[in-house]
Amino acid sequence: MLAKMTSKNQLTLPKALVLKIGATEYFDVEARNGQLVLTPVRIQRGDGVRAKLAELNLSDADIADAVSWARTPK
Repeated sequence: MLAKMTSKNQLTLPKALVLKIGATEYFDVEARNGQLVLTPVRIQRGDGVRAKLAELNLSDADIADAVSWARTPK
């Protein structure tokens, strides 16, 4: 199937191909032997949460305090 790349390096995937692979937002893209290879990637929402927690550099005590606070009856 033919697809055209725009001046902004955007590429629209043919609907027939998208239907074959199923709904996905992200693709791993690599150049292999002069070809572009797109592999669907399903991002797990938990991965984003874990990445944010790692970025915040929270200690075990910080997390225990937050859980304790959240479980306190209001």
